[in-house]
Amino acid sequence: MSDHSIYRISFLNQGDIYQLHARSVDSSSLYAFVEVADILFGERSEILVDPSEEKLKAEFEGVKRTFIPMHAVIRIDEVSKEGQNRIVGTSEGATITPFPMPLKPKGRE
Repeated sequence: MSDHSIYRISFLNQGDIYQLHARSVDSSSLYAFVEVADILFGERSEILVDPSEEKLKAEFEGVKRTFIPMHAVIRIDEVSKEGQNRIVGTSEGATITPFPMPLKPKGRE
């Protein structure tokens, strides 16, 4: 994927919907994971501080790349410019349907 492209990745993480911007998104060599690298955190004004962006900045501090389970990804968009990373909200009451997983046969656990 191009170094000049910027991607917005929305995914579920522990009941919250995260939205990150990154320069690199690719399928991972780890089965069923999406690899996200070069996460972008723009320099914002020190006057206005978004607590969700600060939480994400602290959570991903020092992370070169992260692997997101494919079933947790809601969508990936290629965007024209960098936006704000944020925790959009909780998935409680959302109309997001999880990817169907195979059922275990009865009697086998």
